[in-house]
Amino acid sequence: MNAPYPPPPPPAAAGRDRTTLWGVLGIVLGLLCCGVLGIIFGYLSIRDARRYGKSPVLGYLAIAFGVINIIGSAILRVTGNHPLYR
Repeated sequence: MNAPYPPPPPPAAAGRDRTTLWGVLGIVLGLLCCGVLGIIFGYLSIRDARRYGKSPVLGYLAIAFGVINIIGSAILRVTGNHPLYR
């Protein structure tokens, strides 16, 4: 009845974890210029977060900022106020 618990699983390889890198790149690109790249990097961040057991918050923020950038750019284009498309 007093069987020992199995040992915990070994930690994931730390050398390939780019969760934070993808998340920060997605946030910066999603806010500043490229909403589509923000969404792509946000997805990569969420994928790595699930793989390595980390928090996916940066990925969700990157996707949200990318979507906001795309919607904001579309609104500015339709109203004729976009600085690059006059």
